[in-house]
Amino acid sequence: MVSDIFVAVLVLSGSGLAFTASVGILRFPDTLTRMHAATKPQTLGLLLVLIAAMIRLWDTVDFGMLVLTGIFALITAPVIAHRVGKLAYQEQRVRDDLIDSSELESPRSD
Repeated sequence: MVSDIFVAVLVLSGSGLAFTASVGILRFPDTLTRMHAATKPQTLGLLLVLIAAMIRLWDTVDFGMLVLTGIFALITAPVIAHRVGKLAYQEQRVRDDLIDSSELESPRSD
């Protein structure tokens, strides 16, 4: 009974975060802010739903797959966000008032 309530709270919280991520992708004005909305709340929402599924599927073979899915999401989301941000910066598709200095330029080799 208590575990069912806890699982329901986790699923609702995770799906709420995923919903706010999708609204953020639609509403934010540029690539960098959309990228933030696509990675941070989406990944946390997915992890909350996966934890809820792990609680429900504790004694089954599917538990290991859920753990692997969570690890894969944690590994790939920051890498994809970094690549999208760097590409948007290189193609100058970001607002100039959001970035003060260039931290992506390669250091000079003297």
